[in-house]
Amino acid sequence: MSDGALEKQITQIARDTGFSAVAVSLHDYETRAAFSLDGGRYFYAASTIKVAVLLALLHGVDKGRWKVSSRLHVRNRFHSIADGSVFRVSASRDADGEIHKRLGRARPLDELARAMIVRSSNLATNLLVDFLGVELIRSTLEAAGVKGVEMRRGVEDERAHERGINNEVSADGLVQMFRLLCEGRFLSAESTAAMMEILEAQELNSMIPAALPADARVAHKTGEISTVCHDAGIVYLPKRKPYVLAILTECEPGLSGRNKGVAAISRAVMEPLTEGRND
Repeated sequence: MSDGALEKQITQIARDTGFSAVAVSLHDYETRAAFSLDGGRYFYAASTIKVAVLLALLHGVDKGRWKVSSRLHVRNRFHSIADGSVFRVSASRDADGEIHKRLGRARPLDELARAMIVRSSNLATNLLVDFLGVELIRSTLEAAGVKGVEMRRGVEDERAHERGINNEVSADGLVQMFRLLCEGRFLSAESTAAMMEILEAQELNSMIPAALPADARVAHKTGEISTVCHDAGIVYLPKRKPYVLAILTECEPGLSGRNKGVAAISRAVMEPLTEGRND
């Protein structure tokens, strides 16, 4: 399938689903195919920004700044980057309530990192963002050569959101970040393996993996709020090298079937990459 035909198919899926905007970026290590549809366009990051937090955390481990076993006090009190006002992460709105049960205790960094990615805990995310600092995360992305991933604040910082201070990502930027793992260009082998294991343990699998063959493995991170629905990661199919894919979408609040729309785009990207394979 040509790039033009794929773009047309993705655009039709987006239209049928009801997406108001879509961006797709691909890098395939088997065929060397690359594809980008509005790949440089910025979207509200939602939870895809958590991959950048994990990257910075493990880079700090490699630099000897801390260990994955280092312990962090669990609290639910944060300061807005906009004006310093206090805010908290609502347990009822958090995708993972387990970390809320650990309030007042000290938990290891790797446990918080896992909760942040595997079940998308916002409380674990903010604890790690506070621990690392936004500037360190930004400098890590810069050192890694990642462009198109903008870390500006923790999650659920409503005062910052009201002032337009938001984390943003592009599909091309997310693909760049995941390619670091595939190519071993930034983290140590040990930290790369740890990051991959956490991403593969992702429990929210209704998008990129959902319409792929049952034997596909996907190391990825989703991001959803009322108006965006994203997924990005590395896809492993049997007997071929992996490919890196990012799918970002915008929609009206309450749009039904949006996860299925992302899954359909994922399938549309995979099919031409595996055409003609009889094994």
